[in-house]
Amino acid sequence: MESMSSPETGPASADASAGPDEILPVVAPQLRALRRRASLTLEAAARTAGLSAAHLSRLETGQRQPSLPVLLALARIYGTTVSELLGETVAERDAVVRAADMEPTAAGGWTYWQAGAAGRGMQALRVHVPHGSQGDIVRVHPGEEWLYVLKGRMRLRLGDTTHRLAPGDSAHFDSLTPHRIAAQDPDGVELLFVHTLLQSPTATLCLGPITGEMP
Repeated sequence: MESMSSPETGPASADASAGPDEILPVVAPQLRALRRRASLTLEAAARTAGLSAAHLSRLETGQRQPSLPVLLALARIYGTTVSELLGETVAERDAVVRAADMEPTAAGGWTYWQAGAAGRGMQALRVHVPHGSQGDIVRVHPGEEWLYVLKGRMRLRLGDTTHRLAPGDSAHFDSLTPHRIAAQDPDGVELLFVHTLLQSPTATLCLGPITGEMP
């Protein structure tokens, strides 16, 4: 009996009951569709996953079989699960998020509460930004952002313009515009925050520290 493996795929690249030709047609369009849902270019997604754009393109067109580590990385970047990447049925998401279920997550000095279901086309968060935290970090990434000030005052730098926002103020902008957020009050600022870049690692959103204070 001939082996199902080949130098291209290797014996562990596919399930024992199915060859690559049976799996790839399902995975390839899912990879492309979920990347586009996350508003990521081929180059941006590949760079974040540690792949070349050419390699990711081959995965999306079915010319190559993704390994499990690659699937895990792409699922994290696209804000989904490996099951969805493989085209499996995803359980119905709850439409309501209860306050008691919002577990705080700290990152870079900020505190985040998930205010929406994971894997959607938008990610909704409640965010607390302490005074003096990340005021010198510029963010640039694909997608759009909308924020609404719940409590406190903040400074929002969009390109070369600084805006001061108070409770009840909101902003909606293209995330490719270099932007940075800083709390103006000693107690920080609390925001409702919605963006279209799903589950992005913090490092992919930052260009790095900028010398000098925000005006």
